[in-house]
Amino acid sequence: MLTRRRLMRNLSYLALAGEFTRESLLTAQPNCGRGIHNDVVWLDSNENPFGPPPSAIKAIVDGAAATARYHFDEFSGFAEALASSEGIGAEQVLFGVGSTEIIDSAICAFTSPSVPLITASPTYDILIEFTQSMGRRVVQIPLTEAWGFPVRKLTEEAAKAGGGLIYLCNPNNPTSSLTPKSDVDWLARNLPPKTVLLVDEAYIHFAPPAEIESAVKYVRENKNVIVTRTFSKIYGMAGARAGFGCAKLELIRAMEPFVDKVIPILALRAASAALADRGTLVPTRKAEIGRIRSELCNWLQQKGIRYIEPSANFVMIDIGRDARSFGKEMLLRGVAVGRPFPPLNQMIRVTIGTDPEMQRFREVFWQVYAG
Repeated sequence: MLTRRRLMRNLSYLALAGEFTRESLLTAQPNCGRGIHNDVVWLDSNENPFGPPPSAIKAIVDGAAATARYHFDEFSGFAEALASSEGIGAEQVLFGVGSTEIIDSAICAFTSPSVPLITASPTYDILIEFTQSMGRRVVQIPLTEAWGFPVRKLTEEAAKAGGGLIYLCNPNNPTSSLTPKSDVDWLARNLPPKTVLLVDEAYIHFAPPAEIESAVKYVRENKNVIVTRTFSKIYGMAGARAGFGCAKLELIRAMEPFVDKVIPILALRAASAALADRGTLVPTRKAEIGRIRSELCNWLQQKGIRYIEPSANFVMIDIGRDARSFGKEMLLRGVAVGRPFPPLNQMIRVTIGTDPEMQRFREVFWQVYAG
């Protein structure tokens, strides 16, 4: 299965774009003139600094000896647990190696050289590269002035194309902004013929509940809607690579040929353990990340620095200068921030870390910003 991450490596996408991800910067370290700190604070990849919950870690440790086998017999139970958590049937769930594999399968199933991927810009851009690498058309429309997806324009493009796959990330990456739930509702109920809506909810657990509603409700209503989730963010398991998608059976069957239907048993068991703890884990982590995020935003306000109002575990900050050089200077001082996201070339994306990490971020950021 050609995942987006594998594609990114094969194309050297980030290197070609001149961006300062941890791979490209560490490779260039000998030539940078100054050594990069050994204790870099990594705030560049929207990872959860609190890591997997204890129950997931225990499942990984206890299951290490089980990795000699695939354990296919456990897959159906995992699908049932995921389905139960969302109030749908197990046949409406497709799990994969992160939510990336599910999104990839939707792109493979519902786009073609004549049927486009339709989305807004900027958004999670690696899926755009993946689609284009297969010779398939991508239609991109700018986000609204409020940083939401322009849902009516998306439907217009789908209607003109005679159908397609609409991708909507909510909260959006890299802007951390929300598309209003009324707009998502309108979009889900007004899809043109032969059009599928994919709502990427990787960051939904960090958003204010009064301002967002999961699109899984449209799966329950049998709409042409796919919803993807991941255990990488709120559950702190980015390295485990576990995710899933929800959709009506017809859409699931169309995507199935493009997934392996196999994930590492340790990822499965860790995700299952974390899912069982969601009742206490999710609200606790949401509150903690929200508190630290609010403190950062308050500090930015005090300094007179603009930012996009965040609803995920990261903040897009307007630095008013070239983001690439700003990020490189921060890394040399021991703090890594996200790569540039054109056309937002004067903004940096900063992941929310622990209290000590954010204190260090503020110190280094201000040194570079004011210096």
